[in-house]
Amino acid sequence: METLAMHISNGIINGPVAALFAVIALAAMAYCVRRGRQDLDDRLAPMAGLVAAFIFAVQMLNFPIFTAGVSGHLLGGALAAMLVGPWVGALCIAVVLVVQALVFGDGGVAMLGLSITNMAVIAVAVGYLLIALLLRVLPRTPTGLAVTAFVAALVSVVVGAMGFVLQYWLGGTADLGGNLAGLAGTMAVFHLFIGVGEGLITAATVVTVAKVRPDLVYALRALKPAAPATVVTVGGVR
Repeated sequence: METLAMHISNGIINGPVAALFAVIALAAMAYCVRRGRQDLDDRLAPMAGLVAAFIFAVQMLNFPIFTAGVSGHLLGGALAAMLVGPWVGALCIAVVLVVQALVFGDGGVAMLGLSITNMAVIAVAVGYLLIALLLRVLPRTPTGLAVTAFVAALVSVVVGAMGFVLQYWLGGTADLGGNLAGLAGTMAVFHLFIGVGEGLITAATVVTVAKVRPDLVYALRALKPAAPATVVTVGGVR
């Protein structure tokens, strides 16, 4: 395997489909820039740098899935969404992916739109939606935050992996002999295990930050509980 990626290697998806998702990714990032400007402040800006650096480090650990040049790794979508919000979080992951592709050759440059769509758009969006839902029904205690972070990370990883399956169905260049379901199953099972690891890392990181500086956790600041009078907060942040 010459190149490892969920991060997708050049040539795995045909040109027209890669171009389509490049447009989708570019439009999504432009929207995130517009919305992210409203969130940036003295707390969020340095936190975004730390989150990007952390995600860059964990994404360098790749696990090969099959010999066509695709691998799985930690995504960081839920972690970014929880700590810096969906807009800035998506931008953090997109920047990481661009640097990894251009500097380290981790993923094909021509496939960046596909990778950004899967990891910076789909994974972050799914993670944040689950975070928003769970924080409305779970207590904002360390246990409640840990469960929220774990579930959001696990599900976002698997759904992000399914984004690649969709892309391969639209424009995969290798003949799977009609066994797209086999690819989907392999990606789902493999990323389920990766999701468990990512969930544990995300939960531990978020709870640690919330105990020390709950004001740095975007989700605690931005998302209001369903029943404020009965919610026990972490560090007094509602």
